[in-house]
Amino acid sequence: MQFERYNPAERGLKDLGWLKSNFVFSFSGHYNPVRAGFGLLRVFNDDYVEPGNGFGIHPHANMEIISVMLAGSMNHIDSLGYKEVVHKDWVQIMSAGSGLRHEEHNVGEDEVNFLQIWIEPKLQNITPRYQRRYFPEEKRVNQLTTIVSNEEGPAHCWINQNAKLSLGYFEQGQSLSYEFKPLNKAVFVFNIGGTLQVNDQTLRQREAIGIWDTDQLHFTFETDSRFLLIEVPINH
Repeated sequence: MQFERYNPAERGLKDLGWLKSNFVFSFSGHYNPVRAGFGLLRVFNDDYVEPGNGFGIHPHANMEIISVMLAGSMNHIDSLGYKEVVHKDWVQIMSAGSGLRHEEHNVGEDEVNFLQIWIEPKLQNITPRYQRRYFPEEKRVNQLTTIVSNEEGPAHCWINQNAKLSLGYFEQGQSLSYEFKPLNKAVFVFNIGGTLQVNDQTLRQREAIGIWDTDQLHFTFETDSRFLLIEVPINH
C-alpha cells in the first residue's frame, strides 16, 4: 500500500468573511505545485457559507461537480431549469458536459457547510445534467452508503466517470473492510468527524488520505465517525 496524507494545516484558505473555503488541492488563488489533484479528482473543497450569501451565476463545462451537504440549507438554480433547495444529508451532482450555468446561496438561518468535489469526466461535451438524492444519516448507521456512481439507479446519483463516492457513519468500536479493483483506481478518504483508522493510519477530524497499490482497506473507529470515501481513476 502506498499513501499520501493531507493535513488540515496544509490546506489553502480563502476567507471572504461570508465564505471560508479550505482547499485540499490547488484551486482559485491557491496554488500548490505538488498537489494539483489526486488521480482524476481535481478539486476537494470544504466550504462554509454565511446566511444570505452565496455564489452568483457562473458557468462550468466538462467537469463532474458534486456537492455533499453537511449542514444548513442551500438553493440551486441553473440554466437547465432547476430551482430547488437542498439541506443536510442531500447530495447533488452536475455533469457539466457541453456547458451550463448555476448559482447557489445559503437560504437558511444557519451556516452552510458542504464539500465541493470536482472529478474529470470520462466523455467530453455530453448533454449537461443535474441530479440530487437524499441520504438521511439515521438510515446510514454502521454502514457504507453509495451516494454517487457511474451506474444509473434510483438509490444514488450517477456521473460521467468510472468513480464511486460513499458516505460512512460508524459508531465507536465498529469496523469495516472495503475491497475494490485496483486497476487504474485509487481511494481518497476524508474524515468529516471523529477518529478512525484506515489500515495503520489514524485520521482525525478533517484529515484526509489518498491510498493506492492495494485492493483492500480496513477501517476501525475509535469514536463515532463520519467520513467520505472516493474511489477514483488514476488517469484517463
